[in-house]
Amino acid sequence: MVGDATRLTQVVANLIHNAAKFTEAGGHVRVALSHAAEKGAASLVVEDTGAGIALDLLPRIFDAFVQGEPGRGGGLGLGLSLVKGLVGLHGGSVRAESDGLGKGARFTVELPVDPNAAALEPPVSAPRGPLRVLVVEDHEDSAESMRLLLELMGHQVTVERSGDAALAKAKEVRPEIVLCDISLGGPMSGYDVARALRSDEDLASAHLVAVTGLGSDADRKRATDAGFEVHLTKPVRPDNLEAVVNKLAAS
Repeated sequence: MVGDATRLTQVVANLIHNAAKFTEAGGHVRVALSHAAEKGAASLVVEDTGAGIALDLLPRIFDAFVQGEPGRGGGLGLGLSLVKGLVGLHGGSVRAESDGLGKGARFTVELPVDPNAAALEPPVSAPRGPLRVLVVEDHEDSAESMRLLLELMGHQVTVERSGDAALAKAKEVRPEIVLCDISLGGPMSGYDVARALRSDEDLASAHLVAVTGLGSDADRKRATDAGFEVHLTKPVRPDNLEAVVNKLAAS
């Protein structure tokens, strides 16, 4: 197959990271790679004997920013939306299996090896080179997923978890793009962050992107009024996020 080594490495690293993170001492993590010639596909399996996945969460486990509740396999959403997006870019598929909490999990990635399959296009770089991107997100896994994707795109990424910390960091790093959640913990909302950035002559030129679970027409208007240029509703597909950032970079 033809693929991007950096992106495929991230796929494997995320799956192994999750398996190890949710498998207690004495448990096992198995990684296997095989080639099914009759299917024209390579198969990667990462299987563990760890915390497992709640059955009602399985259908949504690859949705961006999905997080299990404490005691229900919480945290398994780390990077899984990114994994699905990167595998999809290679024309492949990924599925998760589990018999429930405490019964381990199995992730299977299948990638085409047909020599006639279309080769993966190289990652699109921003025309002006790496951009300074500030991610403002109080959900740790969500912030990490965005950071990983943006760094794979070649950008310089800073993450802050609260509005006041984000404004202080913005004065330091002078971001060109700000990806900001709306419902931040603490006294400042994402709307407050946007208004503060737009009122600062040194930061007002930054492109502002709202990344939020609030998606009604009224929510979009409120975001625009606060100064956001783009409104992305969670769950956000990795390819959509990449397309938005590249479009802003080109401008």
